[in-house]
Amino acid sequence: MRILIGGDDRMTVVDGSGDVAARSVQDYIDETPYWADGTIAPSSPMTAMQWRIWFLASAGKFFEGMVVFITGVALPLIVSEFNLGAMEKGTISAATLFGILIGATVLGGLADHYGRKKMFIVELVLFVTCLVALVFSPSYIFLVTFLFGMGLALGCDYPTAHMVISESIASNDRGRLVLSAFAFQAVGALVGTAVGYLILYKSPDISAWRYMYGAAIIPAVLVVAGRFYIPDSSHWLVSKGRIAEAEAELRKLLQREPHYPKVIKIAPPVQSGNRSEKDGSKGSYLDLFNGKNIRATVLASVPWFLQDLGTYGIGIFTPTILGSVLGAKAVYARNVADLIYNDMLAAKGAAFIDVLLLVGIIAAVFLADKVGRITLQIVGFIGCAVGLFLASMSITVDSNSAMSITLLFSGFMLFSFMTNLGPNAITYLLAGEVFPTRIRGKGAGFAASFAKIGAVATAFLFPVLLKDFGTGPILIFLVGCSVLGAIITWLFRIETSGVNLEEM
Repeated sequence: MRILIGGDDRMTVVDGSGDVAARSVQDYIDETPYWADGTIAPSSPMTAMQWRIWFLASAGKFFEGMVVFITGVALPLIVSEFNLGAMEKGTISAATLFGILIGATVLGGLADHYGRKKMFIVELVLFVTCLVALVFSPSYIFLVTFLFGMGLALGCDYPTAHMVISESIASNDRGRLVLSAFAFQAVGALVGTAVGYLILYKSPDISAWRYMYGAAIIPAVLVVAGRFYIPDSSHWLVSKGRIAEAEAELRKLLQREPHYPKVIKIAPPVQSGNRSEKDGSKGSYLDLFNGKNIRATVLASVPWFLQDLGTYGIGIFTPTILGSVLGAKAVYARNVADLIYNDMLAAKGAAFIDVLLLVGIIAAVFLADKVGRITLQIVGFIGCAVGLFLASMSITVDSNSAMSITLLFSGFMLFSFMTNLGPNAITYLLAGEVFPTRIRGKGAGFAASFAKIGAVATAFLFPVLLKDFGTGPILIFLVGCSVLGAIITWLFRIETSGVNLEEM
């Protein structure tokens, strides 16, 4: 329905009896105003509450990027302070990643049962608690435990933050707003590496890693407080049969000046087969694999898994590329000064990578709603394959030649741009869109967890495979993963650009 703006009279849809006609939640959110002369507004104006929700969700992605990349800068200092061996170092590197794997499914799925808002708060409370405990960790065991706990919270944020935004935003704006929030992960990574570098510069001490993590505590506490003052998802409340609560929460979401709609009356959900969304069914993970949802499950999870193989796999070659760009470092840290110098050099290199990631994601923000999710993901996967193939060609020429460095560096640049233009951004976006409301948290959480299996496997296995088989075969394998990702995306495609979530 469109509301008349510009005069004292306002149009209201009524049914045959003269009562206000009931509509769906998304119909109210997608409502587009027009003026008295019939001129249609280009889009639904965002309310202050919608912007607040977007900001609070973006902040969660910011903290994720910040602390994950701080871990990379802090790791050499942690290893030195606690005198850790290779196994312990690897465990610290993988602890947060493994926590994300578990948290996305175990905690993210709870948003379908307890509600989006409740888990939106719980996840960040857990994050802040573990962050504070991490700063004061007295031993290696406590470090691993609290890094894993932060991973659990960040894993929950994958589906929850997406749903909090997508279920409160107009269909035509959903893609760019979800992806612009996701882009704050890269912003957080850039800030995290900058914070790490500045703290090392101002306080060149082994314990500097504690100040790095501590820098995120106060901002995170403020975001936790802000999350108490948002409405819950009316989509979710309707799926639980709580219509009156859904109407009240929708009024909070759509409060604006001039005020419209004046009356909100939500229609009960439509029957679907033998089950209605209003039956309050919790839904189960088995529902992700039934005949109706299996297509969405494959599309949301398998390309994301393949994308993570490529992203974490190419990370193995990052030191080589950074070495060619930034110059040499002290091979052996003979003292604390050498260790700090090497760590500052690594922070500069990580910041350089973060800038590359941002460029691709910004492009995805502008194109996702115009070009379409499926097209961007396929093009992105193909671009990743080309980039990886260029990198593989670098080993067929003299490794010290300009041609080798050019091919390797060009391949890495192309891969970094295309993965963020396509699969890295779009897999996250699709996972929160292609499932029905009652299992959307479980579906998005499962997809994120399945993807992180690829990330964890890559972190543990690729160094061994690299030693046994060499660089060339590994890069060709990753080329194949990208091509397979494009094929699966096409075969199981579900285009969601501009589609009403209630039609999923």
